[in-house]
Amino acid sequence: MTAMMARTRDLELVIRHVLAGLGHGIHAGRERGAGVEFSEYRAYAPGDEWRRVDWKLLARADRYFVREAERDSHVAVWLWLDATASMAEPSRDINGVDKLWFARTVLACVAAIAQRQGDAFGLVICTGGTVEFTPAARGPRQLQRVLAALNGATPQGNLPSSETLRASLHFARAPSMIFAASDFLDWPSPLSEALLRLRNMRHDVRLLTLRTQAEFDASFKTGTGYRDPERDDGLHRMSNADREHYKQQSRAHFDSVVASCRQHNIVHYEARIEQPLNSVLRSWLQPAGARAK
Repeated sequence: MTAMMARTRDLELVIRHVLAGLGHGIHAGRERGAGVEFSEYRAYAPGDEWRRVDWKLLARADRYFVREAERDSHVAVWLWLDATASMAEPSRDINGVDKLWFARTVLACVAAIAQRQGDAFGLVICTGGTVEFTPAARGPRQLQRVLAALNGATPQGNLPSSETLRASLHFARAPSMIFAASDFLDWPSPLSEALLRLRNMRHDVRLLTLRTQAEFDASFKTGTGYRDPERDDGLHRMSNADREHYKQQSRAHFDSVVASCRQHNIVHYEARIEQPLNSVLRSWLQPAGARAK
């Protein structure tokens, strides 16, 4: 199914498939108001809308009561996409799927959920040493702008500098949720510094670390040549003797990412791009208080 979705450029079609039956939104904050889910009754007060009066209860109690409901509180949602060169790493098992495809697709689903909830949402893309912004707004047209920007992202270059990213954090003045998708092969890095700074500003930061199955279990073919797309340091070949060392180094690196997230109370989820998108999204959207994994 993932391979079929990867063959279409229609993100809206993919979103509809992934979100079918997901069953929950992004955040759990609640406000009283004229929402959808019934909460309680209260006595009618001048100025209340007549459409909210419970006429059946009036017939029984001979008094006007208004149906109170709960609705989701609105927060700003920011999607953060790593579109540097390493995100072009493809799956060895599913044709057409690479890290960037998976990252942009899962962020597109988060954007669609934010739009349905009535939240303002915007997009930050790190690519080629620069930062590209789609300012936060609400509504279907904003969703089209964000999807177009996600579709247009290509994997290139390195992360922006720490100074560039620090100067870019003005977007998160209001309370925000930040959903960042990356392979986090560099940690610490300018990106990790920016995300930790946002967490220290008391924003809800959630990270999705993406790896291929081959990266996870070191199942690269013996002797296959590999060149790091973000460094100019020659061609590497993995031998059987290198494999165990690679696995130890890789696990130590990602353990340090997990430890840093726990230390700063950041929700973190690690996934392989061969996994079903809907299950990854469901796990990533656990309540903000969930323990970082």
